[in-house]
Amino acid sequence: MAEIEKLLPHREPFLFVDRIESFDDENVIGYRKFTEKDFFFKGHFPGYPVVPGVILIETMAQCGGAGIRLTGKVDPNALFFLASVDKAKFRQQVRPGDEVKMVIKTLRVSPKTLKQSGKAFVGDDLAAEAEWFCLFGTP
Repeated sequence: MAEIEKLLPHREPFLFVDRIESFDDENVIGYRKFTEKDFFFKGHFPGYPVVPGVILIETMAQCGGAGIRLTGKVDPNALFFLASVDKAKFRQQVRPGDEVKMVIKTLRVSPKTLKQSGKAFVGDDLAAEAEWFCLFGTP
C-alpha cells in the first residue's frame, strides 16, 4: 500500500488500489480486494453488501492514474480530477472478499488531460466497464 500512496493522493478510506501488476504507455493492470471492512458495505446494502458502481469506476480511475504516473508521462505533482464518465456498464455484482482485476487502457494523455477506459473483472467475469476523462490540477 505504501507504494500506491506514493502514486496517488488518496488515503483510507478512499484509496481503492492495492497493487499495480504491470504498466506501460498504453496499459495498466492493477488489483483491489474488497473486504467487509470497507466503509460503504455498512449501508450498501445491509444484509447483502455490494460494491457501489461509482466505487468500481473510482477504483478503475485510481488504477489508471497510478499507472500513468508510473510511466512518467504526467507532472509528478499533478492531481487528477475526474471530469466525465462515459459508457459505464455494470455486469456483475462485486461483494466482500472479491478481488477485482482492473485492465486499463490509456486512450489519450496531454499535459492537462487524461482519457482512459477500463474493465473490472472478478475472476474471468466482467463486472464493470467505463471510459473516463480527467483534468490535471496542481495543489
